[in-house]
Amino acid sequence: MEPSKGDITQLLQQYQHGDRDAEGELFKRVYSELHRLAAYYLRGERSGHMLQPTALVNEAYLRLAAQREKEWQNRAHFIAVSARIMRQVLVDFARHARAESATSAFRVSRSTRSTSSIPRITTRSSGSTWMRH
Repeated sequence: MEPSKGDITQLLQQYQHGDRDAEGELFKRVYSELHRLAAYYLRGERSGHMLQPTALVNEAYLRLAAQREKEWQNRAHFIAVSARIMRQVLVDFARHARAESATSAFRVSRSTRSTSSIPRITTRSSGSTWMRH
């Protein structure tokens, strides 16, 4: 049975006033909707993505719970804020993965480079060899 919108709004208000039981009940009631939303967003990502819908929902939950200002108007507003946070998690994840990839490629290229692969220039007149950097 789908929870009524009024029930969710009431739980949001209780949660905003510090009711920890309301927090647990709220997330229990909206979890399946957030999970479907996370699965939808992940279908738009590259195949083999490291995040799964459950992990995305969990990360969004942690960020929602950490917010100082919890002024959600109603169920729709809460879901919209959750969706925005999930998208931001995916952006942050992609940025981190890209940075890791670039750092890893840099380390590999530096560690595999040897002096034998550096082009040498020989001058005819002196016969000396110069390394070009």
